[in-house]
Amino acid sequence: MLRALFIGLSESRSIRAFAERSSLGQKMSRRFVAGTTVSELLDATVAMNKLGIRVTVDNLGENVTNREEALHSRDLYHELFSEIDKRKLDANVSLKLTHMGLDVDEKLSRDIVSELLEHAIHLNSFIRVDMEGSPYTQRTLDFVRELHRRPGASGRIGTVLQAYLYRTEQDAKELCAEGIRIRLCKGAYREPATIAFQEKSDVDANYVKVAKQIIKSGTFHGIATHDERIIEEIKTWCRSENIPASAFEFQMLHGIRRDLQESLVRDGWGVRVYIPFGTEWYPYLMRRLAERPANAIFIAKNLFRG
Repeated sequence: MLRALFIGLSESRSIRAFAERSSLGQKMSRRFVAGTTVSELLDATVAMNKLGIRVTVDNLGENVTNREEALHSRDLYHELFSEIDKRKLDANVSLKLTHMGLDVDEKLSRDIVSELLEHAIHLNSFIRVDMEGSPYTQRTLDFVRELHRRPGASGRIGTVLQAYLYRTEQDAKELCAEGIRIRLCKGAYREPATIAFQEKSDVDANYVKVAKQIIKSGTFHGIATHDERIIEEIKTWCRSENIPASAFEFQMLHGIRRDLQESLVRDGWGVRVYIPFGTEWYPYLMRRLAERPANAIFIAKNLFRG
């Protein structure tokens, strides 16, 4: 019922307009999304870098419906790469294949991401191809594998795995065997019991299992969680296995648990924060709540937390 409510809210133009004008809506957007412009995004990135925190930037949007929108997305990401390089920021980019036109024309999407990858290689940077719902899982993994095999692309392109999918442990083994960088998250889309764990305890257990698996692979991965219990378990395990903090990084969302982010940095752990920006902040937030309604309480707490 809550999921249906949030989906309805995400599609309501009148409520969106009200939220974007309201003081609470503006506070939420400022806290969790770095404004609507490249300039605001870069300012937020500089602020994180000054704290010793790395950044992944993302222009909000997905499922473009025509070629022109896909090409606009491409141009904006080229601008991001250039600005990050010009300002010498410790940042890379994240993108969704459907934002690059995957649903419009697969060849177009492939050409766009290939072009962006060449830019990343030239700048010694990195692209994270984000994971979407399960209908896109295999297509995304095949896409990333193909591009990762190109000359100079090793270590310059990676993807995301979602721990609630049964297939993730095997996918992680295969990606690690090819040296492809993984961002491991729990997963937020609503998936059926035929392909995904439904109980939080099962998702958490699989998350920790796969996290330990990829950390020991020798490839630099991202462990994306705000769960302090899991973070402490990973830290304790790393010490017992003599795994250095430099072997991986913890990853978190912009505006959530800044205190924890800074504490990890002080203790010598690598931290990267995902910073989204763009005009699509309202549907972005509503979709996150629809995907996992328990996030509503989590986000509400973090509005008033450091």
